[in-house]
Amino acid sequence: MTTMGQTKVRVTREHARDLMRQMVLIRRFEEKCAELYSQEKIRGFLHLYSGEEANAVGVLQALTADDAIVATYREHGYALARGLPATAVMAELYGKASGCSRGRGGSMHLFDASHRFHGGNAIVGGGLPLAVGLALADKLRGLSRVTCCVFGEGAAAEGEFHESMNLAALWKLPVLFVCENNLYAMGTALERSESVTDIRRHAESYGIHAESVDGMNVVDVEVAARRAAEAVRAGEGPRFLENHTYRFRAHSMFDPDLYRDKTEVEQWKLRGPIVRFTEWTLGNNTLHRDDLDAIEAEVAGVIDDAVAFAEQSPWEPVEDLLRDVYAPRENSGAAP
Repeated sequence: MTTMGQTKVRVTREHARDLMRQMVLIRRFEEKCAELYSQEKIRGFLHLYSGEEANAVGVLQALTADDAIVATYREHGYALARGLPATAVMAELYGKASGCSRGRGGSMHLFDASHRFHGGNAIVGGGLPLAVGLALADKLRGLSRVTCCVFGEGAAAEGEFHESMNLAALWKLPVLFVCENNLYAMGTALERSESVTDIRRHAESYGIHAESVDGMNVVDVEVAARRAAEAVRAGEGPRFLENHTYRFRAHSMFDPDLYRDKTEVEQWKLRGPIVRFTEWTLGNNTLHRDDLDAIEAEVAGVIDDAVAFAEQSPWEPVEDLLRDVYAPRENSGAAP
């Protein structure tokens, strides 16, 4: 059992298996995406989440089906952890009509209203004011719901970050802010863009309670997220988590990744979330090697099904391309 403050998380065998399965699913999904991108099956921009899986999986443990999520453009992990079918996510990356955004969003704009997954956002920090708006709506309607807003540390340099922190604090809005600090905003190291590199201090300057979390430890993330979400749900105003993590791949598939030393990447991989959780669960006999093998086999089947679904799915008909782009003319059912 892991405890932080009044929050306790009991990691049973069943729970450990679920956490491991979700992290492995995200990792293998991203690896398959990189492979498919090199085959030009997936086009456009592609930002992979490998190395950061503990954040999406851990944070989602603290949310209910009624809570909302606003993610970044690196949002595949959050979509899968939220429960969006891998088939719908893969089809979206293919640009197929059966994708979760009907093939119109692609990698950076996954969306599913039925899961209250309010999608990725291609603008750095662009999700912050959206999350504030969603939380304000819930508060005005008297709903006990949390809006979880995820962003990278690079967003702290944006004006909308500070505006959103200020309004959320002033109005005591039910927002859980999660900053995934992976040290590099695109290709810029944190210390080259921020005079105060402790991002949680930015939130604290607006009177928001903030914590620093080991974003490579899924249990630590879950404990911190549960405690923060409980406070938000209790009407105590917004909470802020700065999750220290690291992406194993370049910023995007177009990025030559020349701004960081390869040794640094390899050192972080040694303490990656799947490696650490594997060592921990095997070491205390919560999981066994047979469990891990079974998870890998199960996930392999899910990935194969997702690729097959995307391959076989239809493209959107040409005659539908203007649908939802223009509003119908007044007194006319035809689009302009």
